[in-house]
Amino acid sequence: MSAGRGKLLIAEPFLGDPNFERSVVLLCEHNSQGSFGLVLNQTTQLRLDDVIENVYGELPLFIGGPVEQNTLHFIHRLGDIEGAVDIGNGIYWSGDFENIKTLINIGKITEKDIRLFIGYSGWSAGQLENEMNRNSWIVSETDAHFIFDTPADQFWREILKSMGGEYKVLSNYPTDPRLN
Repeated sequence: MSAGRGKLLIAEPFLGDPNFERSVVLLCEHNSQGSFGLVLNQTTQLRLDDVIENVYGELPLFIGGPVEQNTLHFIHRLGDIEGAVDIGNGIYWSGDFENIKTLINIGKITEKDIRLFIGYSGWSAGQLENEMNRNSWIVSETDAHFIFDTPADQFWREILKSMGGEYKVLSNYPTDPRLN
């Protein structure tokens, strides 16, 4: 399967890059200029109200990647947000943040509807393809149900298990095989 908008990149267990160890990245954009994605399973101790004023929901923040960690990004399953980009399978990227803040403040958006990220993952033209050729990433389909209903700390293992076969075996691979 090839990489593309709305696909998951699952870090191969032997990737060796501390920024992406056991990461699951949702590709929001992938074209000839490069790729943009958000790591779905790197949590922080921060909440949205720690970094944005006048927001009253206690929504957790995730680390979207090592690039520009002073920026805020979000994905959601709310199709009626102005400016949102449909990346497929009920998943939307970005949109009118003032509208999002209002909906959070009146309790219309919960953790089950949105994921917020500081920073992002980016690849220049051809860089992701080179990593794919080195078998650094496993590509998979996903949907809003998996992204918003699976606990972040289980993403890597659960997506591999759901793929079956050799991937199910990889899902049980220890973080440090020397300790096995």
